[in-house]
Amino acid sequence: MPLLTIENLPGAPVEVPPGATLLAALQAAGHDWMHACGAKGRCTTCRLQVSSGLENLTPPTDAELRYRTAGRLLPHERLTCQTRLPAGEVTARVPEATQLPHVRYLADGQ
Repeated sequence: MPLLTIENLPGAPVEVPPGATLLAALQAAGHDWMHACGAKGRCTTCRLQVSSGLENLTPPTDAELRYRTAGRLLPHERLTCQTRLPAGEVTARVPEATQLPHVRYLADGQ
């Protein structure tokens, strides 16, 4: 099964079931993940910064492309509510701007 590793969250890599969004897989694994619009692709609060494996993700959706054009989503960022991982592995980070105050995030190098 494809794997998603979040570098700044403790715990094992998250298995991403076929057809599931990254957000659904993260939530199923017990991670609390910000998503202000209810996973509809109408904001950028669920984004993650991809460190490796960007090529393993599904192509950007229309919503992601709109946010990129508007300068609200960088080329190495994806919306977890829109993105799927059909095969392979991805390593990513939760951006500081969308970290939840009650979640313990790891510092670089931990």
